[in-house]
Amino acid sequence: MSEDLLTRVENGVAVMTLNRPDALNALTRPMMVGMTEALERFGEDPEVGCIVVTGAGRGFCAGGDVKAMASGVKNLGTFEAKAADLRNRMDMVRLLHAGPKPTIAMVNGVAAGAGMGLALACDIRVCGTSARMTTAFAKVGLSGDYGGTWFLNQLVGPAKARELYFTSEILDSEKIAALGLANRVVPDADLEAETMKLARQIADGPRVALHYIKRNHVIALTGTLSDLLDAEALHMTRCRDTDDHKEASRAFVEKRKPVFKGS
Repeated sequence: MSEDLLTRVENGVAVMTLNRPDALNALTRPMMVGMTEALERFGEDPEVGCIVVTGAGRGFCAGGDVKAMASGVKNLGTFEAKAADLRNRMDMVRLLHAGPKPTIAMVNGVAAGAGMGLALACDIRVCGTSARMTTAFAKVGLSGDYGGTWFLNQLVGPAKARELYFTSEILDSEKIAALGLANRVVPDADLEAETMKLARQIADGPRVALHYIKRNHVIALTGTLSDLLDAEALHMTRCRDTDDHKEASRAFVEKRKPVFKGS
């Protein structure tokens, strides 16, 4: 694991911290490879119930490393090989969005370009008051990557998504909240505590059911109503057989809080 990416598991919550604070956590190849590997590992880890992504220092992620781009260093290979390489590196947003565990972006400071894409790929975004988001690509003569186009179209609609890409407007936390891009905006001093409190609440929940809840929502975005009804029938039938459902039913009758075991 690269030192540019720090990971830990705490009380059922996996925390992934982009760790290039001097560069506002601009993405490097080792960071992207490490994130993909960590997401795959945490997705299979029964001890993990929720995944939090954040950045070290005063920024979430400034996106691609523009200084490296300006240096003229380019990947070797054909156009097709370069596109395939980028596509492989972008798979981490699919894992954040459609992987088996709930994901939360803890947005401290700027989330720009690919960094905005990472934040939008997560199921939930908790932003500090200093949070800023911008598509940024047009400012550096690029068209966009890391799924931001898809996520913005889903979250704010096509007209606003196109405006944000064409203009690279910088959104402050008030505008982020008004557009529905943040689930919660909290004081910077409370950002970590509030995010981890939410993450632990989710991690302590019925993990099998949460997995299928997430699957339902992914299908709701990409499939037909019939597809979703088919999936809901399968997923509900599976969840009815879990120990967590049986525990929740007993707790309801006994008027107490259920204690979930994740099975």
